[in-house]
Amino acid sequence: MSDYTADEMMSVAAARALRDVTACFVGIGLPSTAANLARRTHAPDLVLVYEAGAIGAKPPRLPLSIGDGILAETADAVVTVPEVFNYWVQPGRIDVGFLGAAQIDRFANINTTVIGDDYDQPKVRLPGAGGAPEIAAGCGEVIVIVRQSPRAFVERVDFITSVGHGRGPGDRERLGLIGKGPTKVITDLGILQPGGGCELVLTHVHEGVTAEQAREATGWDLEVAGDLRTTEPPTDDELRELRKLVAAT
Repeated sequence: MSDYTADEMMSVAAARALRDVTACFVGIGLPSTAANLARRTHAPDLVLVYEAGAIGAKPPRLPLSIGDGILAETADAVVTVPEVFNYWVQPGRIDVGFLGAAQIDRFANINTTVIGDDYDQPKVRLPGAGGAPEIAAGCGEVIVIVRQSPRAFVERVDFITSVGHGRGPGDRERLGLIGKGPTKVITDLGILQPGGGCELVLTHVHEGVTAEQAREATGWDLEVAGDLRTTEPPTDDELRELRKLVAAT
């Protein structure tokens, strides 16, 4: 199973980031794939929490949406959406939250609202916030999964939907945000993590990718870690479980 896609590498890398995690707030798409893969491999006791209210869901296939009935059917409990956010997310009871992004900047601030300088007449109006701002604020830490390109990785996001690290050290504390914010950004090229100044640093490249490729796919002067590492490729077991999940959908 030596051949794998960029999406499979992203899913596996995100799943591995869920070691020693008790509860994970899951979105649809690659975050859901990663969380379910983690539960099927190294984290069988991982509690998956979906925005629609399913807590402890154990879907036998990937859900099609947060409202997929398979989540409620396999959950330990189903609660209201206000309870998910007011009781579980806001007080910091969720260890890890997954987020995607249309744009992300050097301080891991996320835009999923508008592209363009004019909010009322944007170039593109995006799906919006949903529960992302609360996840970014209250979860113990946030993992962002996004494909890397200059269009997505920008010097400054057009609109801050979800605060990452603001404009640097101290901003999250100043805003009263209790979680650590984004601790990993997993892309199709590698993994970025905030450095001492809260700016994203390239710490890993995936097999076959160079640091220069990652820099070219970034809209700012991306810092590269001195001890840059290569991500371990997916194992046969990881690929087997991942493909079984995808095939069952």
